[in-house]
Amino acid sequence: MPSAVDRLAVRGAGQLAGRLRDAAAAAFVTLVLALPLVGLRTVDQGGALVLETRWDWVAIGVAAVFVGRLALGLFAHLRLRVPRVVPRVAQGVAMPWLAWAVAGFAVALPFLPFADRYVIDLGTTLLIYVMLGWGLNVVVGLAGLLDLGYVAFYAVGAYAYALLALNFSLSFWICLPLAGLLAALFGIALGFPVLRLRGDYLAIVTLGFGEMVRIILINWQSLTNGPNGLPSIPRPSFFGLPFERAPAEGTTSFHQFFGLDFAPEHRLIFLYLLILALALLTNVFVLRLRRLPLGRAWEALREDEIACRALGINPTNVKLSAFAIGAMLGGFAGAFFATRQGFISPESFTFIESATIVAIVVLGGMGSQIGVVLAAAFLVLLPEIGREFAQFRMLVFGLAMILIMIWRPQGLLGHREPTVRLGRAAAPRP
Repeated sequence: MPSAVDRLAVRGAGQLAGRLRDAAAAAFVTLVLALPLVGLRTVDQGGALVLETRWDWVAIGVAAVFVGRLALGLFAHLRLRVPRVVPRVAQGVAMPWLAWAVAGFAVALPFLPFADRYVIDLGTTLLIYVMLGWGLNVVVGLAGLLDLGYVAFYAVGAYAYALLALNFSLSFWICLPLAGLLAALFGIALGFPVLRLRGDYLAIVTLGFGEMVRIILINWQSLTNGPNGLPSIPRPSFFGLPFERAPAEGTTSFHQFFGLDFAPEHRLIFLYLLILALALLTNVFVLRLRRLPLGRAWEALREDEIACRALGINPTNVKLSAFAIGAMLGGFAGAFFATRQGFISPESFTFIESATIVAIVVLGGMGSQIGVVLAAAFLVLLPEIGREFAQFRMLVFGLAMILIMIWRPQGLLGHREPTVRLGRAAAPRP
C-alpha cells in the first residue's frame, strides 16, 4: 500500500505534467500564429520582393510563451501570497511616505542632471494624464459611474481655451477657469439625460456623447476650423514676461528680466512646473472633497444607490455634482494641453484617449489617488520604453497590461483607507 508521501508525489507529478501540457499547447498556438506573422516578411532588394525568414524571433517567442505559461500555472498552483504584500503596505495611513516621495521627485525633476528636453516633455505629458485620471476618478472611482466619454470634457476645455484666447485675447489665467466652468456645464448637460441609467447603459451613452463632441468639432468649421484645427494658440507667460528671444518693442522677456542667456528650456520647465502645480491643487481639492458630506455621498452612491435613497441622499444631485466636478478637472487639463501644444485638432480627442484614462483609473485602483499616479506612469512610460521594439511596441504594452491584471486584478493600489474613521470613545475616568 503506497504511503502518504508516495501519494503526494504522484499527485504532484500529475499536476506538473498537466501544467507542462497546458504550456506546450499555448506554445503550439503561438508557433502557428507566429510563423506567418513574425517568421516571414517581404523585403525590397533591387526592386524585387524577396521573402525573408526570421526563425530566431519565432523560437524566442514560442520559448517565452512556454516558460511564461508554465510559470503562471505553477504560481496559481502554489497559491503564493505575493499579491497580498501591496495591500498590507497600503494600510499604513494611505502611504504618505510614497506620496511625499513622488511629489518631491516631481518637483526636483527639471533640475536633475539627466533632465533634458525629452525628459521634461515626457514628465509634462505624464502630469496631464495624472490630472485627467484624478478627474475621472471622481466619476468612476468615487461615485461609481462608468464614463467612457471623458475625452469630451478634455476637448471642451481645450477648445474653450483656444477660442477665448484667439478671439478675445484673454490671458491664460482668465481662460483657465472659464474653460473649466464650460466643461462643468457640459458635464451637467451629460448628467441630466443619464440620471436613471447605470452600468453598461451608462457607459454606452457616455461613449456616444464623446463621439458626438468629436464629430461636432470636425463639422462646425466656422467655429472650430474643422479637421484643420486651431493653430497659433497663445502660450502662458511668467507674470507677463514672455519666453521669447526677441520680444516685442516695449516688453521684457523672461531671460532679459532675470539676466539669463536665452534657452528654450526655460519655457519647457515653466510649463512643467505649471501643470505640476495644477495637478497638486487638483489632488488637494479631491482629497478635501472626499472628507466632506458630498464625497461620502459619492462613495455611498457607488456602494448602493437604493441605500442612498433610504438614507435621504438625493442621487440626482450626487450624480450631477460628480459629473460636473470631474468634467471641470478634465477641462482644466484640456486648457493646459491647448496652451502647451499651441495647436489642437479633433484628432487629439478620440476614443483611445478616453480608454487610456479609464485604464489609468482602473489599473491604479478605484478611488486611489496615488494609484492613479502609478498607473499613469506605467501607461505613459511603458510605450515610450517600448519604442525600441518598433512594430512590436503595442504587443509589449498589451502583454504588460495582461500581466498586471493577472497579478493585481483589483488595481495596483486597490486597497485604500476609509474617508472617515470612527475612533474609540475615551474611557470615563473613575
